[in-house]
Amino acid sequence: MLRQDWQQPIITFTRYKDMQSMPVLDRCRLLAIALVFLSGCASLPPEIEHRDDPAVAKVWESQQHWQAQHDLGLSQVVLQQSGWDALAQRLALIETAQHSIDIQYYIWNSDASGLYLFSRLVAAADRGIQVRLLLDDINVDEREDLLATLDQHPNIEVRIFNPIPSRQGVAKWLRVLGDFSRLNRRMHNKTFTVDGRASIVGGRNIGDEYFDLSDQINFRDLDVLVMGPVVDDIEAGYSQYWSSPWAYPIDLLGGTVRPELPELSLAKAPVYQNLAALPQGQVASERFLAALMDEMTWAKTEYVADQPVPADVNDSNQPKKTARVLNDLAQGSQHSILIESAYLVLDDRQLEQLQRLTDRGIEVKALTNSMASNDLLPNHSGYAGRRKGMLTHGMDLFELKPDTNLCTESTRDEAKCAPQAAYGLHSKSAVFDHRILAIGSFNLNLRSIYLNTESVLLIDSEQLATELAAKMEEAMDETHSWHLELEQGQLRWTSGESSWTSEPEMGRWSRAKSRMWQLLPVEKYL
Repeated sequence: MLRQDWQQPIITFTRYKDMQSMPVLDRCRLLAIALVFLSGCASLPPEIEHRDDPAVAKVWESQQHWQAQHDLGLSQVVLQQSGWDALAQRLALIETAQHSIDIQYYIWNSDASGLYLFSRLVAAADRGIQVRLLLDDINVDEREDLLATLDQHPNIEVRIFNPIPSRQGVAKWLRVLGDFSRLNRRMHNKTFTVDGRASIVGGRNIGDEYFDLSDQINFRDLDVLVMGPVVDDIEAGYSQYWSSPWAYPIDLLGGTVRPELPELSLAKAPVYQNLAALPQGQVASERFLAALMDEMTWAKTEYVADQPVPADVNDSNQPKKTARVLNDLAQGSQHSILIESAYLVLDDRQLEQLQRLTDRGIEVKALTNSMASNDLLPNHSGYAGRRKGMLTHGMDLFELKPDTNLCTESTRDEAKCAPQAAYGLHSKSAVFDHRILAIGSFNLNLRSIYLNTESVLLIDSEQLATELAAKMEEAMDETHSWHLELEQGQLRWTSGESSWTSEPEMGRWSRAKSRMWQLLPVEKYL
């Protein structure tokens, strides 16, 4: 059973003579900070005070059986394994919204799926739905005009979490260096809640690559749609972020309101080859959701999210709430832990905890990206530097192959998979003892443990755990992944009768760049 008691710059200038005696790295940092001030950067207040109405709409008419399960504290859950499922369910929720849509994301791209979802939110707002959109600043990418124009709609409000005061060019990144301890703390949470009755929580951002639609790269990812009492907790968590002093109204960031948004008026529903059309309109969406509810599983669920503004913003040495809760689940396991994590980096503290698990006979198996499937080489370098440590402490490691047919199983479209498009792992999930699932935004790496805010949904369901464990173990099979082993202290990748002593399918230059990244003291920030 799930636990019932989850725990909840000042800058001074130095004389030039003194500066000459500084180490080179310190001089560069000081110069960067000085350039920020000399560039006349825009400034923002250090915090924002909000006076928001805390009321959240709650509408749900249901059958007596649903109400009885609801009263027992159970929620309905369905896993979103494919990109089509993930996009179709979001669209159907928007089309059937009656009162409110509350959205929180790390990344929202302005591509086919991102623009189409924006256009449907505007259509919902046009019919009176209150839309609140909270985005982390990391991916705004000079789209302040678009977001500011959306914000002008009387039923749409946009806020940006922890924005960088300078909005463009070199000055923006110099400003990050000047206030690194604050601006390095990003909101990685991903939630999508409609009418306080249904939420989507998981690993996906908003963009074509997360919905099996990209011609460049697509991701194996995982979300969960949930309806029931746990949505109250998700909404409460959202409200904390929305009212946080780090959530800034978009109009403070200097965007220009446009008279119209042709990119949204021209946005069309994405088309999937060999899959059904996405639900469009209220009637089709109601039918879609009604059918989906018959597939949902009743389960005990809990939502865990980190605090939006850490009181110890300058102290990044203590694991945050989500990390502590997941560690408690791991240490309480009796026989097995299965993990899928796009980025996988454990420091000495976590390696000690891993050793305690494996010393008790707990089987710990983890699937992550290979160098060939990873979209970020620096992130892979952090994992590569800790790979031997994880193996020697008893973890069974698997790395996803970029040409696995798991891609075509999800997309039903060979043009969206290798060799035409890259394929990688983006999911963040775990199964404990084939009984409890954890699905959310939490990568098992140091950035998620110490720096970013994260959220995770815990589900106590033997049925769903068995289903997800089977999917994970299928992906770990040699058909889809390389298995890592240590032979006399040296790494070996195996698949069937074949084996490699260096990163499969990668050239010397890529491997050399990964080793160079390992020389830099950036492990925590990857």
